[in-house]
Amino acid sequence: MAHHTVSASEQDGEKISRLLSSPLQIIETNRHVLADLLAQFETLSASQKFLAAVLLLGPIYILWSAVGSKTKYADAPIACVDSAHSLKKARLRFRHDALAMLQDGYRQFKGRPWYVPSPLGERLMLPGKYVEELKTAPVDEVDFVATFFEMFEGRYTTMGSRSSLHPRTARNDLNHHMGRVLEPVKEEIQEAFDANIPASDEWQAIGVHHAMVEIVARVSSRMFGGTDLSRNKEWVDATINFALDGFVGAQAIKQYPMLVRPFVAKFIPSLGKIRDHHATAQRVIVPVLRERRAKAAAGWADNDGEAPADFLQWMLDNAEGEEQEESFIAQIQLKLSFAAIHTSAAAPTQLLYDLCAMPEYIQPLLDEIKEVRAELKDGHFDKRALGKLEKLDSIMKESQRFNPLLLVTFERLVTRPYTFSDGFTIPANTQIGVPTQAISMDPALYTDPDKFDGFRFSKLKEAIKPGTNPAEVGKLAYASSNHESMAFGYGRHACPGRWFASNEIKMIMVYLLENYEFRLPGGKTGLANRPPSLNFETQYLPNPDAVIEFRRRRT
Repeated sequence: MAHHTVSASEQDGEKISRLLSSPLQIIETNRHVLADLLAQFETLSASQKFLAAVLLLGPIYILWSAVGSKTKYADAPIACVDSAHSLKKARLRFRHDALAMLQDGYRQFKGRPWYVPSPLGERLMLPGKYVEELKTAPVDEVDFVATFFEMFEGRYTTMGSRSSLHPRTARNDLNHHMGRVLEPVKEEIQEAFDANIPASDEWQAIGVHHAMVEIVARVSSRMFGGTDLSRNKEWVDATINFALDGFVGAQAIKQYPMLVRPFVAKFIPSLGKIRDHHATAQRVIVPVLRERRAKAAAGWADNDGEAPADFLQWMLDNAEGEEQEESFIAQIQLKLSFAAIHTSAAAPTQLLYDLCAMPEYIQPLLDEIKEVRAELKDGHFDKRALGKLEKLDSIMKESQRFNPLLLVTFERLVTRPYTFSDGFTIPANTQIGVPTQAISMDPALYTDPDKFDGFRFSKLKEAIKPGTNPAEVGKLAYASSNHESMAFGYGRHACPGRWFASNEIKMIMVYLLENYEFRLPGGKTGLANRPPSLNFETQYLPNPDAVIEFRRRRT
């Protein structure tokens, strides 16, 4: 009797057939069954894995769409649509034109809740009166971290954390020890500029956004862990690329149905790089932590009995329970780079573009710096002196008003029905937010809002009468957080490191203004020549390809 020999290709074919035979049963039984079956793909060749994945995506997507739950909407209008057909178009439009959609919706439905279409469903935009009630709502009902996880696909990118270690460290230690932190930061700024924008007597073209990211990465690393981190190129590169790969990876994984994302994630290069960045964090941070614990046990004898004044040390001191694990602290330190580096680099980049387009602001800023420096005993800027740079603070805030990093802030996931004092109810599982950029262009809040007035806020401060509540004056500061100025968020999740970010940006700009002349290529001026910002969904990013010409400032 002849024996039939089954070839490897036939065996693989049988495996694929078994996997694809019952997608309906997979969905009807349990969504998690698919993940178990997909594990069998490890025994297939790369080309066969790809073929099976392609065959799976189509039917599963159709079936998933058919049985998916229907979204429950609040009693609120949807902006930018007039039919079901236009709703589909508006969702796609949001990817590249969210700025205009949010402005249109805000103007049309000002003072009331409304939905803006987006590729992942409609998001409920809220007026300021509701934010005041929501800012102290229980975190399990109005969830900030859940929104962050969804926006950046935290399951796959690892971005986001529910740990309270880093926010409480920022509030309790970073803000309290700001003066001690700024001195080494000032030193790092000079070193970082020398490496990325070397002073020359001739005009030289520099890709300014890339240079600013490198500078801020080093300066932030100095605050986070001293020269152990800021002078470690492997660490600095990992912190920069962690955020970039996270963003790219999140956008890539979003293109696939949820059921197959655990499988597809294995083949997305940027997600693989994220694993490498975490390995770098363990390799760099853990030895530093062990060395510090050993020195602490010896009473910091080699440092006059004082522990380092940096964020890593403060986290080490504040850690409780599982937070004390070295691997955990290393992971948190890497995640902090996402919040600290690209956000803080965007602001001086945008301001530099503004100053090149409107160079008439440069000399008044230099005059203010010179005036404040003359009042200092040693001529060196400290926390108090930075606070006196009212014009610089003002133009930073005006630049932010026109070019915020995020068009929508106070983004939350409402996990259960939430009813306001006026009776309006947000259904469970609703994504909410506040159209911050649209609010900042409201003529009811700002005179001539479409006109860039660099000293808008410093002039408002000058006009305030003596004896006015300091809190009212504080609302005009760059780092302020209130329902009319929410670039840094609002409520319990307002950015706890915004005061450091403000001082960091000021020190960078002071160094830049005093040591360099800068201009658009060929000396062009005017807002028409300003490098345009890039809009991707709710993100509003400085142009990464623009070139600025620099030379040493001539005294």
